Amino acid sequence: MANDQTKVGVAVTGQIYRGALATAAPTSQASALNVGFVDLGYIGEGGVTSAIPASGDSTSLKAWQNGATIRILRSPSEDPATFSFVALETNKTVVESWAGATVTQTATEGTYTLNTTATRTHYSWVIDVVDGAELERVYIPDGVVFEVGDRVYANQEPIGYEMTISAEYNSGITGNAKVWSTRLKT
Repeated sequence: MANDQTKVGVAVTGQIYRGALATAAPTSQASALNVGFVDLGYIGEGGVTSAIPASGDSTSLKAWQNGATIRILRSPSEDPATFSFVALETNKTVVESWAGATVTQTATEGTYTLNTTATRTHYSWVIDVVDGAELERVYIPDGVVFEVGDRVYANQEPIGYEMTISAEYNSGITGNAKVWSTRLKT
């Protein structure tokens, strides 16, 4: 196989969307998203970090002869895939995702109550990644924000909402996330 620079991708831009668990799933990387998916807005310059766990525990089976390793048994990982990012916009969807709270809005303000003992709501998520004409879409049918970063109030710094989504196993797609990519076409 020859080297091909057109196969080198760069996540130039993209969007992150959140919807209720019952929101209809996308059907391809270019399909219109259901109106139930809400755009989170600007994301920090670090983009999105996707982490996929390696296999679970491994056990080496040793032979009596010279103590040679003859087989390695691996168990599946119990950890889900995760997606981390910093949302930069202060809007209802971002704050509810980050705080795990419900935002009540009026014409003059919005309010929410931080409750670190509350159970967090699971949502469906879509992450679109764009590199010119090349598109990648990650669909997470069941994801929950399980980790949040500190919110910093500082001069000349955006107030960001750092969060990590845990992509839970979904029997409908028989996995944690479904990915469409135009770079993988024939």
